[in-house]
This record gives sequence, C-alpha cells and structure tokens, in this order.
Amino acid sequence: MTSTNKILLSDSADSFVQGIKELTKRDRDLAKIIDLYGYPPQWLREPGFSTLIRIILEQQVSYASAQATFKRLNEAVDNLCPESFLALDDLELKAIGFSRQKTNYGRILAQAVIDCTLDLASLEKLNDLEIRQKLTAIKGIGNWTVDIYLMMALQRQDVFPSKDLAVAIAVKEIKDLAIRPQAAELEIIAEIWKPYRAIATKILWHYYLNRKSHCKK
Repeated sequence: MTSTNKILLSDSADSFVQGIKELTKRDRDLAKIIDLYGYPPQWLREPGFSTLIRIILEQQVSYASAQATFKRLNEAVDNLCPESFLALDDLELKAIGFSRQKTNYGRILAQAVIDCTLDLASLEKLNDLEIRQKLTAIKGIGNWTVDIYLMMALQRQDVFPSKDLAVAIAVKEIKDLAIRPQAAELEIIAEIWKPYRAIATKILWHYYLNRKSHCKK
C-alpha cells in the first residue's frame, strides 16, 4: 500500500468517527445503538471488479449465502478478475452457487470491463450521480448495488440505500414504528442524517446484525 493510500484511509477513518459523533448528537436512537454495541465496522472493500461481483451475489439473498458463494468463487480461480471469471463455464459457476441470472450479470460486467465500456478505476474521480449513471448502464447493476459500492468501496458518506431490507427493519425497531417503513418514508426519516446517511446506514446494519445475534442466544 502506498503512503498516499494510507493517508486516504486515515482521512476516511477520521471522517467516519466524526460522522458517528455528529449523528449521535442529532438522533438519540442511533446514539442508543452506539451505547449498546459500540462503533460499527467501516465496512471497507477494495474498489474494482471483484467487489462488484460480490455485491451482485448479495442481491436478494442472505449475507451468509452470498459470502459462501463468493468464497467458492475465489477458491475456483487464482485471481478474481474479468478474464478469470469469463474462463469459468456456466456449469462451473452453477456449482459455485451462481444462478443463471447472476451468471449472465457477471459475464456482462466482466465483458464491459474488458472492452473498456466501463472503466472502474476512473469512477473514484466522479461524483455520486455520475458513478450511478455509469454503473446502472450495465445490466444487472441497479441502484441498491450502486449504493453498496459507493458506501463500501468508495466510502462515500451521504449515500442512503432506502430499499435495503435490513435498514427498514432496523429503523422500524429502533424507532418503535407500527409497520416497516417503505423507501419514501425512510428517505424522510434520513433527512436528519445528512450529510452522513451512509454512516447512519452502517450504524443501522450494526444494530441489525447484533440484534440477530442476540436473538439466537
């Protein structure tokens, strides 16, 4: 890792902590989560093809299932990249755990990177809207996938995945709502969290994961 990357990660960590401190001043429910479970992980992922494939695997399935499939994928290749992904045939990907649809999405993404239709390295220089436009132009990448990539790989702080199920469940429980809030209501609730909505989301995920763990005991 270069010294420049170390500085960027350090700046990101400092900003993350500052965001948490500001959010806990504004929202007592988020403050309660921090009091109960401590600071959430920053959930850093390396920008690039591998992370996008991982997020595609996480679409509409459990986290554990997606992680198991991603682990098998990495075990099947020496280095996960567009070329090594395309070298796997459909039967191999099915055995790894890819559905037919996600196999197709992965192949489209891999080919777009190889053809330079999508330049992943250049995304970091763009604003959130520009990144969203470029990524959603690729079949299989919707707004939720872009949200997660912006939050984890690019560490953008004001992204809010309003259609994320874990976020909706967490907000319902911590704010004692009668029913699970829909995306439009979540957007209104999240207004107070700007410009740290991504950090607020990570606090909510932290609650959701720890609350599930406690329920099993």
